[in-house]
Amino acid sequence: MGFTQILAWSSTFYLPAVLANLIAKDTGWSLTLVIAGLSWGFIVTGICSPKVGRVIEQFGGRKALSISSIFFAIGLLCLGLSSHLLVYYFAWTMLGIGMAFGLYDAAFSTLGRLLGQDAKTAIVGVTLLGGLASTIGWALIVFLEGLYGWRITCFILALFHLLLGLPLHYFLLPREEQSTEAHAKELNSQTNLHKGGNRLFMLVAVILTVQSFVVATISVHLLSMLKTIGFSVSTALAIGMMIGPAQIIARLLEFSLFKNLHPSWSSRVGVLISFFGIIFLFTDGYVLALLGAALYGAGNGILTIIRGTLPLALFGQEGYATRMGLLGRPIMIALAFGPLISAFILEKWGINILLIILTALVFIALLGTLKLPVQQAEKVAE
Repeated sequence: MGFTQILAWSSTFYLPAVLANLIAKDTGWSLTLVIAGLSWGFIVTGICSPKVGRVIEQFGGRKALSISSIFFAIGLLCLGLSSHLLVYYFAWTMLGIGMAFGLYDAAFSTLGRLLGQDAKTAIVGVTLLGGLASTIGWALIVFLEGLYGWRITCFILALFHLLLGLPLHYFLLPREEQSTEAHAKELNSQTNLHKGGNRLFMLVAVILTVQSFVVATISVHLLSMLKTIGFSVSTALAIGMMIGPAQIIARLLEFSLFKNLHPSWSSRVGVLISFFGIIFLFTDGYVLALLGAALYGAGNGILTIIRGTLPLALFGQEGYATRMGLLGRPIMIALAFGPLISAFILEKWGINILLIILTALVFIALLGTLKLPVQQAEKVAE
């Protein structure tokens, strides 16, 4: 699953970073329209996420993740063939459905169903490998594009999903006992009631969604924000490169030293670290900015794990996949609209206002984590 997550993230979320300019130059479309394809994909993912959660709850993750490989392949094939914007956005629609069936939420849901409360170690392991997607994916896509061009690169990535991802998902993941339709409907009904009436579920949703908005904003606008503050391009790149290794180190620590720490405490630590990271990151000082990037990266690395472990710890294995699907919708919408809203704020009011908004949002998330309980799922349910 760690390997297939590298493949999934590399060929979707990280794809435009390498190919967007090339696609725009080749087709004559504006760069904004090309990059907006990813935003549209996230919107589709958010729309589909609750349904995917219910599918995993009823049929298990093996079938859902196998379906993701097929949709990824179709989307990449259409992307490589796209000579009209309608085809291009259809490709991202297919990729968006694939992301709903195949990114972290689906992987975490599968692990939660298979391993129950013991899934934390496996979830951390998957995020450790998934964290390599940008490094491996960018290098692979740059290499392929240099040899064959961006269209053939998309075709090759589609083949990877069909010849590697699909067999790994279908033949190596354990089969799960299929839930009866009546049992699945009962679980979905209970979970939807939980979503509507349980303040704790809504609190978790707000924390994760707010943090996703901030992460999406910084991921897209980091270099331009650092250049606006006064850093050179090379310095801004050096600062930004601290984030990836810090994420990996934080996940390794979560995997080893802090593996018994309750996810509620981990979320407090993760949000607190990222809060100070943002404050230091955008200061007019190289050393402080490096420290800020490291802290922000470490906090984000922890919070990626929390997205899977916190709902499992608080609400238990029963209905876990459905809850992950419900949580996925606002998170994906935040990922889709975060960069667009932030770009508008940057253009209209400048970087200082955007930084105030980002730090305020993270502070709200921090206050939210202080209200998270540390009881076992059974006690929380009571």
